[in-house]
Amino acid sequence: MRRRDFILLLSASIMAPLVAHAQDNNFMKLRSTDFTNGASIPRRFTCDGEDLSPPLAWGGAPAATRSFDLLCDDPDAPGGTWHHWAVYDIPADQMELAENAGRSGSSRTFKQAVNDFQKPGYGGPCPPHGHGIHHYRFRLLALSIERLTLRDKPSCGEVEQEARKHAVAETTLVGVYQR
Repeated sequence: MRRRDFILLLSASIMAPLVAHAQDNNFMKLRSTDFTNGASIPRRFTCDGEDLSPPLAWGGAPAATRSFDLLCDDPDAPGGTWHHWAVYDIPADQMELAENAGRSGSSRTFKQAVNDFQKPGYGGPCPPHGHGIHHYRFRLLALSIERLTLRDKPSCGEVEQEARKHAVAETTLVGVYQR
């Protein structure tokens, strides 16, 4: 092995744990009282029910956290990832979103993006009939800034793109649903 290759390999092995630490959900956790990771999302949180956003709570964020961003998407959608929800500028001292927090128009301490249903707020799981199990990823990002710099009424994708520039940690809760 050449010296340069050895140094690159050594550098990668030193840096990998540092990068993994920033993304390691052994520290920051996201949970719901209504479903566990990998379990079915109850009907009331879907388009077949009341289309309420589920209650979510978290803890273990790094000390550098200045705000949070919560994303929900379906990577199994037929046309590619479907964005159901993006909540941003959640204050660092807020550790939960109550059931139905995603209802557009209610007063709150955070902002919501326009989802792929072309509406602000939450749009619950609604996969095509007979398309099999879909995985809904609720991803919480701890951010190093208090407010994202975004245009008025950003899309979920725009929120995620800007948030990723400032992420110091991330954790994921996955729920499944099929019709």
